Parts: sequence; C-alpha cells; structure tokens
Amino acid sequence: MDTNGGLPAIGSRRDLHIWITENLKMVPVPERAYGNFFEEHCYIVLHSLKATSGAPKDLHYWVGKEAGVEAQGTAGSFVQHLQETLGGATVQHREAQGHESACFRSYFRPGIIYRKGGLASALKHVETNVYNIQRLLHIRAGKHVSASEVELSWHSFNKSDIFLLDLGKMMIQWNGPKTSTAEKARGLALTRSLQDRERGGRAQIGVVDDEAEATDLMQIMEAVLGYRVGNLHTAMPSKSTDQLQKANVRLYHVYEKGKDVVIQELATCPLAQDLLQKEDCYILDQGGFKIYVWQGRMTSLQEKKAAFSRALGFIQAKGYPSYTNVEVVDEGAESAAFKQLFRSWSGEQRKNKHLRGMGKLLQVKLDVGKLHSHPELAAQLRMVDDGSGKVEVWYIQDSCRQPVDPTHHGQLCAGNCYLVLYTYQKMGLVQYILYLWQGLQAAADEIKALKGNAEELDLQYHGALVQEHVTMGSEPPHFLTIFQGQLVIFQGSAGHNGKGQPASATRLFHVRGTDSYNTWTLEVPARASALNSNDIFLLATAGLCYLWFGKGCSGDQREMARTVVTVISRKDKEMVLEGQEPPHFWEALGGRAPYPRSKRLPEDVSDFQPRLFECSIQTGPLVLTEVVFFSQEDLDKYDVMLLDTWEEIFLWLGAAASEWKQEAVAWGREYLKTHPAGRSLATPIVLVKQGHEPPTFTGWFHMWDPYKWTNNQSYEEVVEGGLGAVSAISEITAEVNNFRLSRWPSNGRAGPLALSALKGSKDSSENELELGPKAGSGSSSPGSVASGSLPREQLRHQAVEDLPEGVDPAHKESYLSDSDFQEIFGKSKEEFYSMAKWRQQQEKKQLGFF
Repeated sequence: MDTNGGLPAIGSRRDLHIWITENLKMVPVPERAYGNFFEEHCYIVLHSLKATSGAPKDLHYWVGKEAGVEAQGTAGSFVQHLQETLGGATVQHREAQGHESACFRSYFRPGIIYRKGGLASALKHVETNVYNIQRLLHIRAGKHVSASEVELSWHSFNKSDIFLLDLGKMMIQWNGPKTSTAEKARGLALTRSLQDRERGGRAQIGVVDDEAEATDLMQIMEAVLGYRVGNLHTAMPSKSTDQLQKANVRLYHVYEKGKDVVIQELATCPLAQDLLQKEDCYILDQGGFKIYVWQGRMTSLQEKKAAFSRALGFIQAKGYPSYTNVEVVDEGAESAAFKQLFRSWSGEQRKNKHLRGMGKLLQVKLDVGKLHSHPELAAQLRMVDDGSGKVEVWYIQDSCRQPVDPTHHGQLCAGNCYLVLYTYQKMGLVQYILYLWQGLQAAADEIKALKGNAEELDLQYHGALVQEHVTMGSEPPHFLTIFQGQLVIFQGSAGHNGKGQPASATRLFHVRGTDSYNTWTLEVPARASALNSNDIFLLATAGLCYLWFGKGCSGDQREMARTVVTVISRKDKEMVLEGQEPPHFWEALGGRAPYPRSKRLPEDVSDFQPRLFECSIQTGPLVLTEVVFFSQEDLDKYDVMLLDTWEEIFLWLGAAASEWKQEAVAWGREYLKTHPAGRSLATPIVLVKQGHEPPTFTGWFHMWDPYKWTNNQSYEEVVEGGLGAVSAISEITAEVNNFRLSRWPSNGRAGPLALSALKGSKDSSENELELGPKAGSGSSSPGSVASGSLPREQLRHQAVEDLPEGVDPAHKESYLSDSDFQEIFGKSKEEFYSMAKWRQQQEKKQLGFF
C-alpha cells in the first residue's frame, strides 16, 4: 500500500484533503472532483480549520455501498497511518454512503453526488468540458443536498424530489410538484455547480417547475425518456431522527477482563464530565442515532486501535443498522456535539480566557464602538452596547399593555409580564431589541397576552424588532445593563400607577452584583435562612431599614448596594455587619436560622462552542439538521435556523419563512426540553429576522456581510432571469423536433436509437446533435410515402402491421392532408407541432393516431 502518496504537509494552508482507494492504494482526489463519490470505493477525508491553530482535525473514513472488503481494508490501514502522523488532536469518523454525519456533509456545498460503479484507472474523477453525457440524477434537497445516479427512465421520478436530466450541453432540472421553494433553490445551486465544474459554465440550464408551461423543455425530456405512462408516485419520506431519540443517551464503560472485552452501562442523561477517566475507554450511545467512543489520554495504543472494531461490535450487539455513524474522540479533542451531551464541560484554557474577558468588562466602561466594530466581542459578552439607548417599558394588564412611568422602569413584579423596548444606533442605523420579560408568578393568560402584544409592536415597527424571551432570574447581561444596576424584582403582582409598590410590614431584598452591568435585586422570603455571607441584603421593616453586609462581600458590592436601596425605600438606613446584628434584626426575620456561610466558588464556565441547526417539521415532530463549520452562507431566506450558544438560543427567520414565526419560539423551548444535557428551560430565546441581526448574533459567525441580503437573487429571480439562453433552448428544441427517431416501442419509451440521437460528439468543440431531415425538406418521416398523401381511414386506429409500407407509426398523423388534419385535430399542423410533446401524444392517443 502506498502510505505516503499524497500525504499533505502538516501545517498546509488547505483545509480539506480527500483520497480514494484505487488498485489497493490511496490516491489523492483532485479538488475539482470534491463531492463526487463512487459507490465501489472507499474515501478518506481530512478536514482542519485554517484559522484555528491547534484545533482538532476531523478524519473521516467513507465506505461506498458497493465497496469490497479489500478496499475497506486498504482505507482502514491508511486511516491508522494518517492518525499516527497527525498526532492526538484528531476526531475520527466512520461514514456510510447515504448516512453521513452532519460534520461530513457540511464540507460539501452545494451537495454530494453518488456515482455508480467504480473509477477505472484510465478515467478521470470528473470529466470536464465533455458533452457526450446522458444521465439522470435524483436530488434530495434537504439542508445537506445529495444526488444519486438513477435509471434513465420516468420510472425513477416521483412527485416529492428533484431530478436533473444531464444531456451534456443541456441540463434540465425537473422539480416535483410537492417540492418546496427552498428545495428547488438548493437543487438549482447543485445544478449550477455542475455546470461550472464539469462544463466550464457553458452548458445551458432549463428548469421545469410546471410541465404545462415548460413545453420546450418537456419536449426534450420526452425525446430522451419517452412518453410518460401513468401517474408519478409520491416518495416515502426519509426517516429522520427527532429530538426525543437524540436525548436518550447512555454511557458505557469499556474494559478488558482477562481475554474478554466488557461493556458495562455506567450512566444515563444528564451526564457529568467527571464520569470520564483518563485511564479508560467509554462508549456513548446517543439513542442509536450515533455512537461515540471516548479514549482517555492514558489509554494504550492497542486500545485506541481497537476503537472502531469495538464500536462496530456494540452496534451489532444492539441490533442497530450497520450504517450507524461512529465518532472516535480522544481526550482533549472532543467535538462540539460530544461535549453538549454533558451537563457541563470545562476546558481550562477557555475558562481562564472567558473569565479574563468578563473581568475586563467589569473593570472598565464598555467601549460601544468596539462592540459595534467587533461583533465577536458583543456575542461573547452578550452586549450590543453599554445600555445608554432609549428604554420604554409596558406591563400587561387585562390583556393590554400599559406604559410604566420612567421613574419606575427598573421595578418589576414577579406576578406580572413586561415588554421592554430598547432602541439604539449601530453604525448610524436605528436598531431595536424587544425583551419579553415573564415573571415566575405570572398567570397563563398574561403570558399569552405578552406574546400577542409583542406581535402588535413588531407590526408597528415593520418587523424590525429582535424579540428576546426572558424568564425572571435568567436575565441576560444587556437587560441588566439598560437599568444601570437599578433592576429590582418584587414578589407578587402590583399596578404601576406611580404610587410605588404596595407596603408590607417586613420585606427582605437580596442584592447581587459589582457594577451597573451586572447588578440585580430580588425580593426573597423575609426569614434568616435566605441570607448568604457572600452578598448584601436589605431588610425593610415598618420603621427602619437594615443594610446587611455579609462577610464575603466586596467593596464594589457595597457601593452598588448603597445606590439600589434608595429605589426600594427612602426610610433611614442602618448599616449592619454580619455577626453584629441587633436583636430587632433577627426578630424581624422571625429569629435566627442557618444560612450559607462558605465562600462562593467561581461560576463554572462551560467550554461549549456554538452550534447551528435547520428546523423542520415536514414529517411530524421537530427535526434538527446540524450545519457544522457554519457561515452566513448557510442562512437561506427559506430557512428557520436555531443557533445554540449555550447561554442563549437564537431562532433566525429567513425573509420567506415568516409563516413559522409563531412556532419558532416553541421549537426553541422544545429543543431545550429534549436536550440530553438537561438544559434550563429559562435559557433566553431570541427571535431574529433576516436583515435585523444584532451583533450578539452576527458575532458568532466568522465573517458577516451586512449587505449580503440586498445583493442576493431569490430562486424565482434566478429562474425568471433566464438560466439558459432562450435561443439556445429553442435551437435544441428544433433539433429534437427534427430527430430521425427510431420506432417507439409498445411501452411508449424511446428506443436506443432515439437515445443515441441526443448524444453529443466526444469532441466538445464539434459537439452537434445528430439531426434527421430538416424541416421543410418534403418528408417528415422515413420511407417513400410523402407527407399529407394518405386518407384518414388507412391511418386512424390502425395497428403497426396494417399501416401502408413506409409509414412511420410514431408519426401517423403527419400523413394526413392539411384539411383532414384540421378537421380531426381542430388545429393546423403548425399549431399541433408547437405544443409540448406530451400534449401531442395525449391528443394522438385520444383520436386514434397513437
């Protein structure tokens, strides 16, 4: 085996390398052929991120459905060699044709093409600028597009998918009547990619959206495929894995006992990271959807080599399909998908970096210009600006929104719902964020009215509002910032008539935060057990207020607390240090009681990367399709996309997907509810519309072009603009009309001569279709009988053997005189032959000339 042939230099700037098994060797695939996979071969695909040094590389072992055992063995040995060369920071994947992982599919935009058979050594991977091609591709245009070569016949078609009839210099995309506009657009992207890569952009493209309107294109298709008999069937929807299945995760410990390998179930979700020990190996089963093998850094080389075989043995023992995806991860090189199967995941490097960033934020005033020019910073800090914009607040009462006096803007009640509209400027443009704040004690009808009033406001602002759903206790940093540290949440429900909160004999308030960007105050039960040595509390009694400082609180905390207490009460304040409380303090709280006194540990910062999913419910339950290594290019106007940044869930609505606006937030909640890591249902959900993306969203994308949406053509615009020149299509149609077709077989399909008539010359520079007699040459059919020379009774309802000698049975009607033709068909021959071929056939069948 050639183990070194085509091996890239480590550190190469290219981020995708592909090899194919050929004659028991691994041979590099030329870049122009990327995305083409022959069924009889195995492939190795290596991917690494150019811009991220030290990031794990992904190594994929792809098996074609017709690949032999020898080819698989060759590829397996090469994977092992490549893994050793690359070192430990590699995630290995086993991919089966048609069941590839989202990671694998994400490399190939606009799609993957499965090609029949094998690649002979003398042939190229992809023939370019060659037009003697005749093939039919069945395109499945989900978020990850794939196309398979199928039989060149109408029997291959169905109503639910897209089919591409590739005739070399003419490419006809036929869209099933049940396909969506999004699918049509994705199919067209694949078609145009083939046009560019294999024909140098010189092939003509035609699109059949409606057979009755695309008469010229249907005529060409029927010249190749014959007359279509019977109705097309509706394809069975492909089985998709829903979120509930993906949420069923189980962790198994793999170890050797004597000569046997033992696989013992260890835990179910939610999983903890500390279950994984560096000396051991584990299998994580995600509902049979995917199998992960995790290897600690102290596991032996022999164990690591056995990872795939153990996974395949596990799959067989469980009775899972042989194509079940397998991912092998080494400690320290875990994929984003693997980490998110755990309740939390700590990475020391990211943790320290994140804490340093937040510390800097807390120490200095935010530089608004920096947030706007560096959206990645805005995204990580969850701040669009410093909160100095315009703030408007409404509370919901009797299903209507009532304005809150500006002097009470930061005073919310747990029994109410609020709309908080924040207006700011970014690069000279006015932007809006509408926070939908929901108190934990709010009634169901108020929550429903909150959403309805938000929609009314959005209509007033012509759909420009970014809507963020916030649950009490999980307020994002920017929400706290716009109240400048003065946010106070009272228990119960109260009106906002300027008279302040209803009085109570004794109330206790918990103050947390160190500056105006992170401080909030929450009313808690007035009892001693609610105290905490790390924080500050305000105890309001009938005659006096106590400001209680816990021993663990800092000077910054004390300073912020002094500014907040004036919002709650204007009574005299008495400063109380923990351990020096007067007797009346404890009496007001109902006596002493134990409360937390130990020093609060720093909050664990999880090492989770953002993940992007397409939302779909076409076949029933919510199905999410992940796009790995995503970019702005993956956001399509027809899409609803879910971006999970762990601390927030963004639902992005494409301009043509507004019909799903009401469902989108519910999808976000379902995603959280079924997440295997046991996510908090109070995680903020942000609804973002195309063209109105805040920097907290765009900052998660490597590059963001704010003008992309204004420059992009829609699918309809591309088709209406004319993909192929009308003159070229007309020319091909004229050639088809003049084909010297062989006799049509009794089943109505074209015979081999008819098919060969559409084959072009092997020499692309002299590629001309084979033509029959030119129009007007005096005969439209073979033989000695002249057109228009026979009476109707010798042609109509006559079997082939009963026709006069020399009559072409496929064109019996052409032997009628002009007057007979007009009388029988009700139109002239010119009008008849200008119709689509399938319509001609239909009329001939009805009138006895078929």
